[in-house]
Amino acid sequence: MSAAVAAIVLAAGASRRLGQPKQLLVHAGETLLARAIRLACEAGATPVLAVLGANSEIICASVALDPAISVINERWQQGISTSIHAGLKTLDAVARNAVGALLLNCDQLRLSADHLRALIQTFTAQSEPSIVASAYAGVHGVPAVFPRCAFPFLRALSGDKGARALLLHPPCPVLAVPFLGGEVDIDEPEDLTRLQ
Repeated sequence: MSAAVAAIVLAAGASRRLGQPKQLLVHAGETLLARAIRLACEAGATPVLAVLGANSEIICASVALDPAISVINERWQQGISTSIHAGLKTLDAVARNAVGALLLNCDQLRLSADHLRALIQTFTAQSEPSIVASAYAGVHGVPAVFPRCAFPFLRALSGDKGARALLLHPPCPVLAVPFLGGEVDIDEPEDLTRLQ
């Protein structure tokens, strides 16, 4: 059995531009947060951590997070980097044997378990530590798998700088897996039509 790749679902934001918690929006019969957790589990990530912050009480009461481990980021207002930090801290506590961490958001509507599985399989097939990122709209972005040797660089991110900032100046080789439609997400009220 190959070493485990964990997943960290980043879902702590307040969705200010949207005007409602995007984690609770429903797409194809399930909330975006529950969907992201399910896809990560189906792709073979273990454990799966869900980092919550804004509206965490409402979200926890509305979404069955099992089998994910919920992580509350008390510093969510200081930017997405703090959610990455909170996820990595919990990961070190619950799965020190994980060789990498798959970082993903919950609002990429074209995301599939097959794509996440391809990221993980490409990552585990490498003979040296490498980052495996999604390629879409001319950029490398999340979902992406980071090897443990990249964790200190993720911990060094600050403010609203997320994993994409590290992909611009990576500490190790980056491999890209095409993700058609990866740029399709939910940020503004007009994006809600994409949920249909």
